[in-house]
Order: sequence, then C-alpha cells, then structure tokens
Amino acid sequence: MDKVYDICCGIDVHKKLIVACLRKGNKHEIREFGATTRELLEMADWLKENSCQMAAMESTASYWKPLYNILELSGLSAIVVNARHMKAVPGRKTDVKDAEWIADLLQHGLLQPSYIPDKDQRELRELVRYRKSLVGERTRELNRLQKMLEGANIKLSGTVSNINGKSARSILEYLLTGESIDDAKYDEMYEQKIIAHNLKASKEQIIDDLNGVMTPLQRRMMKELLSHLDELNVHIRNLDDEIDNFMKPEEKQASQTIQDVTGIGNTSAQAIISVIGTDMSRFKTDAHISSWAGLCPGDNQSAGKRKSGKTRKGNSLLRTTLITCAHAAVKKKSSYFYAQFMRISAHRGKKRAYVAVAHSMLVAIYHILNDGVVFKDLGADYYNQFNKERKINAYLKKLKALGWVAPAVAS
Repeated sequence: MDKVYDICCGIDVHKKLIVACLRKGNKHEIREFGATTRELLEMADWLKENSCQMAAMESTASYWKPLYNILELSGLSAIVVNARHMKAVPGRKTDVKDAEWIADLLQHGLLQPSYIPDKDQRELRELVRYRKSLVGERTRELNRLQKMLEGANIKLSGTVSNINGKSARSILEYLLTGESIDDAKYDEMYEQKIIAHNLKASKEQIIDDLNGVMTPLQRRMMKELLSHLDELNVHIRNLDDEIDNFMKPEEKQASQTIQDVTGIGNTSAQAIISVIGTDMSRFKTDAHISSWAGLCPGDNQSAGKRKSGKTRKGNSLLRTTLITCAHAAVKKKSSYFYAQFMRISAHRGKKRAYVAVAHSMLVAIYHILNDGVVFKDLGADYYNQFNKERKINAYLKKLKALGWVAPAVAS
C-alpha cells in the first residue's frame, strides 16, 4: 500500500501512561510518557524535533483531551479516531502493539478522523453539557419531591400543573409550617394570590388535596430538597448567562435563525449550535450530518436481503436534543412534522416516528445554515397533495370492509 505520511506517530492513551510509536519510513521508535502537563510537553517537543507530520490517538474516555490540547497548542497536526474503527488483530494486545498498529494504519491513510471542533466550540459544549446535567438533576429532585408529597397524601400535582411553579412553591412553604388549609385560610391565600386564580380545581377539591398527613421528618426532608432546588435554579440561571456571553456573534445569529424550525427553543438551539457549529462545510451533505448524529437508518444488507436498519450511535447531546425538540414539534397540529409523525407512527411506532421527525429537523437546520435559506413549514396537509385518487380508493376499500355500502346513483 502507498504511504500517506513519511513521519507519523501512533499514540495509545491511558489515564497515567502515554505510549507513542513514531514511524519514520519502515523504522519506528517507541517511547513512554506520563500524563502530566510537563511530560506531555516533552512528548510534543520530541515530535517536533522529529518533524512529525501527523499524530493519531484513540478517543479513550476523556484522557485524549489534555493530550490533544497540548498538541494543538504546540502546532502539531493530530487526529482522534473511534476505537471501533481500528481494532488490532486478536491475541496481540499490549500498549506497545496498540501504538504500533495505530501508527501503521495512520501511515497508510487507513484511519477515519473524528470531528473535533476548535477550542472555543469545545468549551461551549462543556458549558451546554453541564447545564443539561443540572437540568436533569433538577428533574430528579422534582420527582423526589412528588414522591414525598404522595407519601404525605398531599395531591399537589392534581391541583397545580407545575409543582416547581410560583403558586406551588407558595403553597408548599405554608404547608411546611405545619398549618392546615381551611375555608378561611383558602380565601386569604386566594386574595393574596398565593393560590393562583386560574386553577381549574374547585375550592373544596383544593382544600381536600392540600390537607394530608405530614410528619416532622418529612417536613425537614422537603425543606432540604426545596433548598437544593433553589441552588440548582441559581446555577442553571448563571449557566444560561455564561453561555449567552460566551457565544460568538455568528453563533448567536445561527441559534436565532434555527429557532424558526417548529419545536426548537432558545436552549435547544444553543445546544445544537454548540455541537455542529456554524460552518457546515465539514459535512458534505445533509445525509452526512444525519449519519454522524445517529438519526438515519443504518445499512445492514447481506445476500441481497436488508436486515436490521437500527440507527448507529451518534453524538448523544445532538441526538437527545433533537428528539426532545421532535416531541415538542409534533404537538403543533398544523405543522408538517405532525403530519409526518402521524403517518410514520401508524405503521412503524411512535419511537421510530420521533427519530424520523428529528432527522427531518436536522436536515432543515443543515440547509438553513449551509444554504442561507429561510425555514418554511410545509403544513399538515403536505402528504394529502400526492396520489389523491389512490388514497380515496384506499379509504373507500376500508369503508366497504367495515360494511359501508355506496348509495345507489339515480338514473
């Protein structure tokens, strides 16, 4: 095979050990380094002294990140490769053999590099991921609060739609004082707007729902839980401000533009831009970005038969964000996404339909950012514009199967 690089380096990355194999033509040199910054800088200097053209490493957990950062700062070219794409021959598994195998594949151009954005975008991703983690933790705490309230026989969730809202919090703080709510207290709280005026439940129902049996221990636990929720809300708001300040003007503009797509809000738009960036030239087509995100059917065909079309593993942040947006998009019954969801879910199931809607949303985002076009919803009647006669005949056939008889035409 032809050689792509005369001088290259394959790196086997571990938590505290870095094994590097530097290939020069048909010769190679093996060196081991620690994972501290000083030792990584020594490794970068060694590669520079030998005029290394390219270095490659596995995407092992998060251990590749400090090494990649050092190589990037040192002006060395480096790629990160999915470990599944370069498995060595079974039975020959050592750190040195792994480094040699990576270097050999790299020298002959047999490695497919993973998409690694620039440093600013990587830091934006960290902010967005951390905010997502905190939002998930807040949701778990709200679920714990709901369980505690059920244990105390307080049906707050049946009275208010959001137990994390202002009205629910005011009611909870009063109940934690150990007092009960009677007719007089209800009227007082209603006048002070502690109990919201737009609640659908009747006065008697609300009083019955809010008077349970809460023990002193349950009160103390709920106070700690509410305190933790307040802290999480503060941290999430701070991260919202930090993300907004950290984003570049072109990223803010792109985030605002893709919010025209049905189902995408500000938080989701920021998460999407943090993953894919604003430059779509790194993705050849919309099919390429859909495959990278893991939102399109996989290829599994043998002997002329198509087997499982299960989607591949893609970027988890982008995939989960778009599927969440798909759940919101299909709620708008006048949108194309609703029609697409109803059409696919009827014969493929709801989960596959949500993935298909997320796929369509990503294709729309790609063309908005790549071609500069404006999003235009095709409408809920989009599919009704095709094969009208065929659809009419199909519906008539179903009606006849149910016993419907066409009225006789008068002569």
